Amino acid sequence: MNDLLRPALYGAYHKIEAITDSTDETREVDIVGPVCESGDFFAKNYSLPPLAHNDLLVIHSAGAYGFGMGSNYNTRGRSAEVAVQNGDSRLIRRRESFEDLVALEQEFLEK
Repeated sequence: MNDLLRPALYGAYHKIEAITDSTDETREVDIVGPVCESGDFFAKNYSLPPLAHNDLLVIHSAGAYGFGMGSNYNTRGRSAEVAVQNGDSRLIRRRESFEDLVALEQEFLEK
């Protein structure tokens, strides 16, 4: 809902890849976000290998457009951004903290 709205908003497709050692076996799954809303999904009926707790998924082509549509709905910080170039990755924007979310209101909360 707040990290990548495009699939829920208008059915946009993003390739999703499991970063795990797996077999060729796949199953259809729904890939959902952390907000308990019926529209909080990245993909439905998507084929992925079996996953375990803490396995990672890559949602391709989310980019600046996805970030630009992001929000702080449900008091969630915007997601971190990672750049990947020539097989190397680096953090280019950290995830927002709660302190970041209330920073512009802090002076008014202290009075």
